Amino acid sequence: MPKVKKVPLRMCIGCQEMKPKRELTRVVRTPQETVEIDPTGKKSGRGAYICPNDECLQKAIKGKRLEKSLDCKISPELVEALKQGMMK
Repeated sequence: MPKVKKVPLRMCIGCQEMKPKRELTRVVRTPQETVEIDPTGKKSGRGAYICPNDECLQKAIKGKRLEKSLDCKISPELVEALKQGMMK
């Protein structure tokens, strides 16, 4: 009988739903204290996962969930950069 591979699940900080890791976008706070989008999902640092849609991003920002997850302040410039990065 073939071995079934386990699909890693992560929680979206916007909608609070568990989804496969591949469907979510990772936002990471690097050791240099910069916050950026991690398309590979392998950068070192504190990460948070979010659905790649504007609705979840708005929920995460409004509820300060992104700040809590990454343990840092989120500037308005960074929010705009995240919105642009999510659209790609």
